[in-house]
Order: sequence, then C-alpha cells, then structure tokens
Amino acid sequence: MFGPLQPRSQPQPGHLYDVAVIGAGLGGTELAWRLARAGRDVLLVSQALDHLGNLYQPTLRETAFPAGSMFAQVARQIAPDTDGWTFHRHLKAALEGAAGIHLLQSTVTALDEADGQVTLATWEGPALHARAAVLAVGAFLKGRLLIGDTLEDAGRLSEVAYDFLADDLARAGVWLIGGEQTAAGVEGAPPYDVRFLTPAPAELGGFRLLRFDRVYALGRCTPGDHTYASVLTDAARLADELCGGGA
Repeated sequence: MFGPLQPRSQPQPGHLYDVAVIGAGLGGTELAWRLARAGRDVLLVSQALDHLGNLYQPTLRETAFPAGSMFAQVARQIAPDTDGWTFHRHLKAALEGAAGIHLLQSTVTALDEADGQVTLATWEGPALHARAAVLAVGAFLKGRLLIGDTLEDAGRLSEVAYDFLADDLARAGVWLIGGEQTAAGVEGAPPYDVRFLTPAPAELGGFRLLRFDRVYALGRCTPGDHTYASVLTDAARLADELCGGGA
C-alpha cells in the first residue's frame, strides 16, 4: 500500500495555508486527509507526530469505521490483520505520503484572527498562518489524568496538555466547560479518568466558534458524547463545509 511518496507542501516563512488543523488524533487526521484530497493546502500540527491517528487500543476487532473514511480504507488494506499497532503504522504512513498535507510537530499556544486569516502562535516561536483553523485537540485542552490518587497535567501519559491554548481561548471570551471520561485499562494497565475543557454549546454555531469567523472545533472540542464513527462522520461534514465555503 505504501508505494512512492507524493510531494507535500514545502512552506516558506509566512506561508498561508488554506486550513490549519490543530491536533492529529482521530478527527484531525481524517479532516486533514479529506481536505487534502479536495485540493486544499493543509497544515496538520501535533505535539507528537509519532502518534498520528493513534487509537490506543490493541485490536480493531468489533471496531467499525464509516465507509469512505481513511480509517476504513486502512483497516480494509491490512485485513484480516486487526492488530492496533499494525493499523497505526499503516495509517501514519498513508498520512505522511498524502499530497497537500504539511505535518508539523509543534505546540500551538494562541490564536489570533485578523485580515481574513488566523495566526497560530507556538511554543517553538514561529507563527503559522491559515485562512481557517480547526481545534481538534481532543481531551488535551487543559487535559488532566487522574490515575488512582495521582493527577497528571496531560491529555495522555507523557503528552503535554494545551493549557496555554485553553487560557488564550478563555481570554478571547470563549466559555469553556469541563468534560470527563473514564478510560479502561489496556493490557494490565489500570483504568484512569481524563478531565479536560471544551467550548460550551452556546459558543458554537455548528462547527464554528462564534467568537471567531474562521475558527472551528471538532471531536472532543465540541460538547456531547463521541464515538469513533461520530467523530469521523463529523470530520467529513466539516471538510465539506470548509471546501464549500472556499476555505
């Protein structure tokens, strides 16, 4: 399935992307893939590129992905193998070889909207620019892990939470509310609770954050219960919206 890699965007300083996707989990990777397939110039920025689209489960058995999604395609390509890590390696390779996606490992700390574009500030220093930006950081928006009596400032073990980005959104007037999920232990590991922030329902008009004109939210950055299927379906809907809107 790998074949020759296709060229990806090679941005210069000040490059203006069509869409910047912040977060490369389930929703962010699917959205970036769909936008790139539609001819958009996409920045996919993540704190950990090794974890692109990682489902963090040992097997795909009894896991159904929507038809037409990148996840469904990769699952079909590796079948009958259902090993979760095999799936992740193939998914990551497919994304790395996709034309139109620039992968960047960086931590976004703030958003500023002006003159028809969104500027992303980063821990590392360089500012990033796009015509639209999508928050797809999952449970990392001021994420906290509670494992027994231990509280970690992280969205997952050893992965830094987006505290600065959450604070920046709050300063912009975005009302953030708390979310929580219990994750089952895998392969002998103990279960743990994940606590995070998400924009309140009143802050969203569909996928768009109403405090902005060009900033959207996806997956656990929107309120409510989410499944793999619902997040991938929402990513497809948002891709259609962004492409139809000329982002």
